[in-house]
Amino acid sequence: MCTSSPDNGDDSHRIAQSPVVHVRGLCEAVVEADLVEALEKFGPICYVMMMPFKRQALVEFEMVESADKCVACGSSEAVYIAGQQAFFNYSTSKRITRPTNSDNPNSGNKVLLLSIQNPLYPITTDVLYTVCNPIGSVMRIVIFKRNGIQAMVEYPFCLCAQKAKAALNGADIYAGCCTLKIEYARPTRLNVIRNDNESWDYTKPYLVRRERGKGRQRQAILGEHPSSYGDNGYGSHCPLLPLPGNSRYKLSSHDIPEVVAYPLPQSSSYNHGSSSVAMVSGLHPAKMNCTRIFNLFCLYGNIEKVKFMKSVPGTALVEMGDEYAVDRAITHLNSIKVFGKRLNVCVSKQHAVIPSQVFELEDGSSSYKDFAMTRNNRFTSQGQASKNIIQPPSCVLHYYNVPPCISEDQLLRLCSEHDVPGFTKFKMFDAKPSSKTISGLLEFDSKTHAVEVLTVLNHYQIRIPNGSNPYTLKLCFSTSSHL
Repeated sequence: MCTSSPDNGDDSHRIAQSPVVHVRGLCEAVVEADLVEALEKFGPICYVMMMPFKRQALVEFEMVESADKCVACGSSEAVYIAGQQAFFNYSTSKRITRPTNSDNPNSGNKVLLLSIQNPLYPITTDVLYTVCNPIGSVMRIVIFKRNGIQAMVEYPFCLCAQKAKAALNGADIYAGCCTLKIEYARPTRLNVIRNDNESWDYTKPYLVRRERGKGRQRQAILGEHPSSYGDNGYGSHCPLLPLPGNSRYKLSSHDIPEVVAYPLPQSSSYNHGSSSVAMVSGLHPAKMNCTRIFNLFCLYGNIEKVKFMKSVPGTALVEMGDEYAVDRAITHLNSIKVFGKRLNVCVSKQHAVIPSQVFELEDGSSSYKDFAMTRNNRFTSQGQASKNIIQPPSCVLHYYNVPPCISEDQLLRLCSEHDVPGFTKFKMFDAKPSSKTISGLLEFDSKTHAVEVLTVLNHYQIRIPNGSNPYTLKLCFSTSSHL
């Protein structure tokens, strides 16, 4: 169906022609295969980069003439991708950067690099095997946690990896989170020395396996969400990761279901012996307190209680909503520097925080605080939890829930008044005229500076003249690496 599309206006004339097209206005459920299916009529496509949380993508055509056709068509007609109208413009890039840095734009690799964005739940080799294997026989998987949660998945042939990338790039492992961004990796083969939750060689089942709890279940992890969240009405099964029905995405004649669905795990079979309490050491004795620990850790799960240990200075116990929250906190906060000291975050042997031996910290605040009823917890419901984007610490902070009258200078003054580093770049998002709050981004000189500002100013109460209620400043780490 073709209709007039005035929204695109004359944007296409403002940027120089390029074989790379910037696509926006995509629906949440779109995957790479949907873009290829909708746009290959304009010409051969050699690479696609998904930007799931922005609902955007970059599509590189082999010839600039194909990009011309795509942009021109999008300016005059409504072009639909996965059932939703999309909008097109030339990208400022002439070529999409590949991790492989190959000079051949059509080059691929049988090893895929998976970046798991907003990893609300644990990602293991079981999870990735169950997601990736229906498309082609997975040979090896390696998971690492240097820049958030990433993994490499090796297939036997480049064709298998190509089809897996097309079918899964942009998809959610669990509904509303654990979104896959997939590119070709640099290595052409993975080296696995141990079969466990973080690496597995499926061609060598005899490799020594590290026991974790009662073991693993091949299809125990996937479903809408892990069983700890079943009481929130998430349901027992969830149709997940729709695979394109077109036969070109199927590797053989044996049936692959149109929709892959998996059972929920039994709570007793996963992560046995884990705890919902994290132990945090390396805390600055004068600058860290219960509230500041809450400000930092609440980005990765609900906080129930925080207690400093009198017998171990600079150490606190943090009781979180569940063991998954503790896992996320360890993944993203262990070894980061805060106020000149490096944090050590690990699972505590305690299964609850008991308010005993309460004393006064150096700043005069209590060594124990209960946060169970605070409105600043961000994972109290399914809807609220799905809005959180789980990010590792970065030098860019996203701020929101700020009154429209607050300026860049006032935010800088706020940093100065609380003896934390000021930001170097500032960006305010456009807001609707009727909006009662504003949001934007703050870039700092370093990740450490951003962490310290978030630790101190997250949930700061902003009062305005003649205002009845204060605004609660909310901060989180941004998906942007720079402004």
